[in-house]
Amino acid sequence: MHKIESADGTVIAFDQIGSGPPLIIVAGASCDRSVDAALADELARHMTVLNYDRRGRGDSGDTQPYAVAREIDDIRALTDAAGGSASLLGLSSGAVLAARAAADGVPVDRLIMWEPPFSLDDEARRRTSEYAARLGGLLAENRRGDALALFMSLVGMPEEVIEGMRHSPHFQQGLALAHTLAYDAAVMGDGSIPEDTLTRIQAPTLLLAGSRSPAFLCAAAERAAAAIPDARQAVLADQDHNVAPDVIAPVVARFTGTTHDV
Repeated sequence: MHKIESADGTVIAFDQIGSGPPLIIVAGASCDRSVDAALADELARHMTVLNYDRRGRGDSGDTQPYAVAREIDDIRALTDAAGGSASLLGLSSGAVLAARAAADGVPVDRLIMWEPPFSLDDEARRRTSEYAARLGGLLAENRRGDALALFMSLVGMPEEVIEGMRHSPHFQQGLALAHTLAYDAAVMGDGSIPEDTLTRIQAPTLLLAGSRSPAFLCAAAERAAAAIPDARQAVLADQDHNVAPDVIAPVVARFTGTTHDV
């Protein structure tokens, strides 16, 4: 494990494996770097991978007050640690954070966005805003379990399954990250595609979605790609939101032009 300091002094922890051109994994909601370890291992067959704990997660610090700009500074510090620039692979809401970093001038070689969960209509945006407001209230009352259950409901998990999971080890691990759900809510805003932001991205960009994912995720990837000047979009067959590492890694390697294999 390595540690660096972000611009505000927050310690950011990361693992670095592999060799070749660098790529940073930007995790989605309720994930720390352990969740993406298998993905990092697959990617490391082709490149140098920096798999980090976003602030407030795992071994990283959590300087308050939270701001999306501070998370962008974290990615900027990681690109410095990688040698001055890196490709970014953002997953779910992490894809939106990675896009915001690229638009903000972080030196990004290539940007890969896996299923950014944008809201495509007024009803979806209303649900996203209501979720953020309710989430903030639950966290203010330190009701982490209810906040985590709310997030699980948002992503489509049935209520009976959520209730059955409340005493599982997976749920208990999620409690440690529950406060960071508010951070991803801030990254997403009302869920609208931030076209003014996306148009500022100069790095070549690849938007990916899975054929087994909800249709709106494929549509969101396609519409986001249309807003980015140098972007393309592809659908990975037989994949859902929890994409298989051995499926996405070769696609990322081809797009970044890495050929190193160990």
